[in-house]
Amino acid sequence: MGTYVDGRTSQNASTANSIAIPILVVDTPQLFGQIGIITEGVTTNPRVIMKGTVSVQLPLALVGITISIVRGTLPTDPLVYSATSTFSLSVLAPQVITFSADDFTPPITPQLTYTAFISSSLLGTVRVGPESFDGILVSD
Repeated sequence: MGTYVDGRTSQNASTANSIAIPILVVDTPQLFGQIGIITEGVTTNPRVIMKGTVSVQLPLALVGITISIVRGTLPTDPLVYSATSTFSLSVLAPQVITFSADDFTPPITPQLTYTAFISSSLLGTVRVGPESFDGILVSD
């Protein structure tokens, strides 16, 4: 059975349509959440369990939205999770994208930092909220 070590939350926007942040560069990761998890007290088999939500208003075109999570702060840091959703021309309302990710046996340092990014395959995508990213560290 796992033991809770630490948990953190990054809440960029709490409600629907509370922000309007355009994605201005195609296929370029844009940060929307970051957490730093303290590892003091970790024993064997550490694992970080993460989840999140991001909402976007899409252009009227076929578009792919990619969510990626890295262990670190830069898009080039070790990739922990990545998923792409493709939306069709008929989508008019904001789209809520939820995800769940895990990092099994990460290298233990005093703090593990995870950063969540979003990118779009087409200009005209706008982040509208809510946006949330959180994670917990457990070990045996």
